[in-house]
Amino acid sequence: MVSKTDDIPASVPNCNPVDLADEAGDGAQETSKTRLKDSCGCGHSADTAMVNGDGAHEHTEEAETKQDGTAEADGGEESNEQEVIVIQDTGFTVKIQAPGTEPFDLQVSPQEMVQEIHQVLMDREDTCHRTCFSLQLDGNVLDNFAELKSIEGLQEGSLLKVVEEPYTVREARIHVRHIRDLLKSLDPSDAYNGVDCNSLSFLSIFTDGDLGDSGKRKKKGNELEQIDCTPPEHILPGSKERPLVPLQPQNKDWKPMQCLKVLTMSGWNPPPGNRKMHGDLMYLYIVTVEERHVSVTASTRGFYLNQSTTYTFNPKPANPSFLSHSLVELLSQISPAFKKNFTALQKKRVQRHPFERIATPFQVYSWTAPQVDHAMDCVRAEDAYTSRLGYEEHIPGQTRDWNEELQTTRELPRKNLPERLLRERAIFKVHSDFAAAATRGAMAVIDGNVMAINPGEETRMQMFIWNNIFFSLGFDVRDHYRELGGDAAAHAAPTNDLNGVRAYGAVDVEGLYTLGTVVVDYRGYRVTAQSIIPGILEREQEQSVIYGSIDFGKTVVSHSKYLELLEKTSRPLKVQRHNVLNEKNDSVELCSSVECKGIIGNDGRHYILDLLRTFPPDLNFLPVDGEELPLESQRQGFPRQHRHRLACLRQELIEAFVEHRYLLFMKMAALQLMQQKANKDTKTDTPAITETSETSIENNEDTSQTQTTASDSPDATEVSTDSTNQTDNCTPAASQAATDSEENSSKPATNGPLEPATTQNGECKSPLEGKELEESIPGLAQAKELAETLVAEDGSGIDPKSREVVLNACKAVGSISNTSFDIRFNPDIFSPGVRFPDDSADDVQKQKQLLKDAAAFLVSCQIPSLVKDCLDHSALPMDGATLTEALHQRGINVRYLGTVLEFVDKTPAKAQLEHFYRIGISELITRCAKHIFKTYLQGVELSALSAAVSHFLNCFLSSFPDAVAHLPPDELVSRRKSRKRRNRVPGSGDNTAWASLTPSELWKNIASEAQSYYHFTIQCESVDQVVEKYNLQKTTLLREISVKTGIQILIKEYNFDSRHKPAFTEEDILNIFPVVKHVNPKASDAFHFFQSGQAKVQQGFLKEGCELINEALNLFNNVYGPMHVEICACLRLLARLNYIMGDHPEALSNQQKAVLMSERVLGIEHPNTIQEYMHLALYCFANGQLSTALKLLYRARYLMLLVCGEDHPEMALLDSNIGLVLHGVMEYDLSLRFLENALTINTKYHGPRSLKVALSHHLVARVYESKAEFRSALQHEKEGYTIYKNQMGEAHEKTKESSEYLKYLTQQAVALQRTMNEIYKNGSNASIMPLKFTAPSMASVLEQLNIINGIIFIPLSQKDLENLKAEVQRRQQLQELGKNEEPTEDSPLELEDKIPID
Repeated sequence: MVSKTDDIPASVPNCNPVDLADEAGDGAQETSKTRLKDSCGCGHSADTAMVNGDGAHEHTEEAETKQDGTAEADGGEESNEQEVIVIQDTGFTVKIQAPGTEPFDLQVSPQEMVQEIHQVLMDREDTCHRTCFSLQLDGNVLDNFAELKSIEGLQEGSLLKVVEEPYTVREARIHVRHIRDLLKSLDPSDAYNGVDCNSLSFLSIFTDGDLGDSGKRKKKGNELEQIDCTPPEHILPGSKERPLVPLQPQNKDWKPMQCLKVLTMSGWNPPPGNRKMHGDLMYLYIVTVEERHVSVTASTRGFYLNQSTTYTFNPKPANPSFLSHSLVELLSQISPAFKKNFTALQKKRVQRHPFERIATPFQVYSWTAPQVDHAMDCVRAEDAYTSRLGYEEHIPGQTRDWNEELQTTRELPRKNLPERLLRERAIFKVHSDFAAAATRGAMAVIDGNVMAINPGEETRMQMFIWNNIFFSLGFDVRDHYRELGGDAAAHAAPTNDLNGVRAYGAVDVEGLYTLGTVVVDYRGYRVTAQSIIPGILEREQEQSVIYGSIDFGKTVVSHSKYLELLEKTSRPLKVQRHNVLNEKNDSVELCSSVECKGIIGNDGRHYILDLLRTFPPDLNFLPVDGEELPLESQRQGFPRQHRHRLACLRQELIEAFVEHRYLLFMKMAALQLMQQKANKDTKTDTPAITETSETSIENNEDTSQTQTTASDSPDATEVSTDSTNQTDNCTPAASQAATDSEENSSKPATNGPLEPATTQNGECKSPLEGKELEESIPGLAQAKELAETLVAEDGSGIDPKSREVVLNACKAVGSISNTSFDIRFNPDIFSPGVRFPDDSADDVQKQKQLLKDAAAFLVSCQIPSLVKDCLDHSALPMDGATLTEALHQRGINVRYLGTVLEFVDKTPAKAQLEHFYRIGISELITRCAKHIFKTYLQGVELSALSAAVSHFLNCFLSSFPDAVAHLPPDELVSRRKSRKRRNRVPGSGDNTAWASLTPSELWKNIASEAQSYYHFTIQCESVDQVVEKYNLQKTTLLREISVKTGIQILIKEYNFDSRHKPAFTEEDILNIFPVVKHVNPKASDAFHFFQSGQAKVQQGFLKEGCELINEALNLFNNVYGPMHVEICACLRLLARLNYIMGDHPEALSNQQKAVLMSERVLGIEHPNTIQEYMHLALYCFANGQLSTALKLLYRARYLMLLVCGEDHPEMALLDSNIGLVLHGVMEYDLSLRFLENALTINTKYHGPRSLKVALSHHLVARVYESKAEFRSALQHEKEGYTIYKNQMGEAHEKTKESSEYLKYLTQQAVALQRTMNEIYKNGSNASIMPLKFTAPSMASVLEQLNIINGIIFIPLSQKDLENLKAEVQRRQQLQELGKNEEPTEDSPLELEDKIPID
């Protein structure tokens, strides 16, 4: 059988020991092969998990980086496609002849390296046991690193011979490691232990691996065979139990077939000199399943049995010696069980979906695991005691120079697409390797396995170097942060710094370098890992810093080259160039915050570090004497005291704020132009407008918050026409702007003509789309034109009146330039110790006002807009992570969580936000618990770790009132002594202080932490009160705290509610993992393709969209390798398109990959994974795989119950899906349970008059009709009809459909009644009319499924299509005028509905 691996990239990072990291970026991974067409790519920021119901497109724009202004117009696109064609040379087929096998064909592409064919052969079932061989063409050995196209004579049909080569010690080690990997290939323990980028996936258990053509329901005769559809009790609506065990169903394949009992290095290693000269490389000790103990020599010629035993060394070959080139061949000869099981194991291994086996780019940890037996493993043992990292011993030069690798990859050329792909791939590869190395190092540092470089100092001050990475702890060393909040500031600084590194990295200015940075939280400590600037360790910091300040602004220096480099980042990062005073009172020019230090390394590169103040301070959390915040902030109780003075605004907030200001700017300019038109005598009103300065604009904002107008164009027009010369009319326009930005805040962003090429993470939503701009204010088009000419011509040659208009508008919105809109922030404002020269006093005043406005904007615009998005379900957080993400996308820091919750509490529609409130409360509580847990763990010594963690969890979650810590009776002390020890008072010894924690004390601490950190009041003294009051689930709290702190617990049913014994014992705590934050490098070109694909799809050009997205998929694969969050979203969209275009099998195949990838990269119970399961179920149903569809839906429901409980709007969609499928298989009673639950939830969250509720009523009515209970059916359909009539009017087709159905039901009911009467009258000889009880047809069920999942097919005639295209083109021309490259949101068919792109 040709193994499946033909469609995975030949080499996958870390998948195989021989993954030679050729310098910077693993060229072995060139995956632009044609056969890779099937993997994929997508555009979400890495941690994206907005969960979207039908048609919530919220985050298609999510990571849409605002790519270079208008270059996205067609010209740019064409050239891109040209470039791509160049890359994808057509593949060809070669024949491969390996010893002992038939020649077979292999599809290759000219870009591949010979190395990749090696990888494929090492993965194929029939050749996987070979590692040490060369490939020969006509007797010539091929160079491993040569590209196939450069090899003379290699063409279609060439025969490549596999020739066994002699071993070296290195090759022998690689061989043993590879054999061990093959033996362990089905064993999930690496995934549980979180090593080597393995992670869990359970999809194949629910599909029995049968997705694809074979999975149709087998027909017996023409009857469908009955399938068992009863879900387990705990999945049914209304069930209160939340078991943990089903989270990881047992996979029968994982009961490993034992091939060997022991395979380990022998104690006789290394071979003595005289044996070395006989070619002995190393010795292995093996115990076979048949209990045969053998000693094996690895020699240059292969492996053979020798005569050594455990205690005597006799290296002579045994008789027979079974000399074999591969260890597998040797073992197959001496152990029949090995031969049988190894063959079976490899068969199973290659049958697994490649995505179940490929390594992920970053490690994913599981918070639950079963008890896994610890077996002997030579490779693991060896790895633990060498400083092996990645695959270092296969790399010349041993340890890697991380800094050199990180910076060299940045310097690679990037002129055309192939160069950029190569560069981005190299950057991504080095980053993921660096993150893995840094994580490993940080754990070694905290576990005490690394010697400090300053061992004399106390532990918290120590610094470490390991594997060319510098590690420091998150404590305030030498009172560096004393003014800023001590340890709290030292803890916040690394994440701020990381955000800075991320931002500068995304702007990617040539010649400006940042350090590789990873922040690791482990066992209560925060460790920052950084690459090392060459030469920095040899000199004092004072001499090396040539830009910035090392003492928070007391002494400051600057450097022209740095100013020139940083100037290039000033616009994209909105950083204002400014002057500060140094210690001699001289004015020094900077283009960053003072903390940002510039150091030229010995390699001559310009590095910047300490980027913790890249973004401006958040005044809501920084009380400054004598400064007043705007009213909106004060009303919410700001400014508030925070733990530290490093609170910054997020980049997303800055983007949104600038966006909002740009809109005001345009509106004001337009308004004044209109006024100039209306009365030629403009002298009276222009000044008035200027006076209505920011304050009035800002203060109007929250009034406008309340009115959410459905369509704002009409009133906008009124405002501008009335405003002939009523001076005060500027304000309504301004407030209108605020509403406007409210309305459309989730649309894609276009920041006028001034937006630079990238906006990092681009998660900024734009307030207005081109089209609406055109319509909303008549003068707007001229204003735009004017603004653009001003930018173009430097303001000369424009009549002074217009210039005055722009000047006024600039002043009003706080622009730093008077001739064009340009807002930037000075990050040093309000920094203690920074002084500004007198001549910039005005400037500083302006900057202060801007900061206050930005802080007010967060409170008065962004928080309400988040809540509004949750109300209309365009944002649907399901757990803590997705909630955090929803906040971050809108630029709201998590420290505002309390404020957000209070805002929700005061919202009139609070009932419809219950799910959001509940998730917010549980996030707030678990975050407070995490803060406490952090300091709690710092006082625990290693030997008591599991006891301490289980004690903490008992205090946090168990109802047992007096949880007593079990001080671990020291395993090493004799019984008699230990009895004395056990009676010690808890807390007597210093490092047992943790044991004195009690549940009531912990909950008191949580409440006070919530008060002091989030300014939120929780009046609860125990976990049970909290659960009761806020309707939380203990399993959900357990999951949240475990994920946040890195705890891994044993998977079993915990009895949280017992009042007699605690829920956790120390045996239940299996591990503690690091929580890692790092930069996610992006694939920019792939992203462009993905975006243009999305745009095409939204305009209704499905085929073109599909091609672009396939192309994006290829490019993503090229950069990220086969596994990545963005690839996952790409596959999901592709599957959706396949489905809409009627290619169900292809949809199934793509969606299966999306599910597997989501499980592997995000986690098995991540909200995104739940979504993916739901989509897959729909495609399975459409493919006739009913029982699989049900299993998948039940799995999704189980996960959702675990993650957020039953009361969540998304549950309604899930239950409607389940109910429909059950209806389709004629399980009516079960179906009703789910559909009625969906109806309840929809009514609660969408309001009783919503169309969703009408649809729910209709679905319930259909099931009652199938049960012939016409009265109930009529009742529900009438409800639905009423809603349609009130919402859509009598004439609407939905209303008509509903009334038709009502008539039909009435007829059926009457017919039934007649029949019954007939029976009563004439007894048994009544002539009964046969009633039509129809089982629903699959087609009708599928149609309803499509509707509830937001997919609507519209039969279009050719003429309609022509009209549609014409309309779309007309819109596009309009957009061109508006310089607006984003897709129109509503094309004539509201294509929005057709293709929800989640």
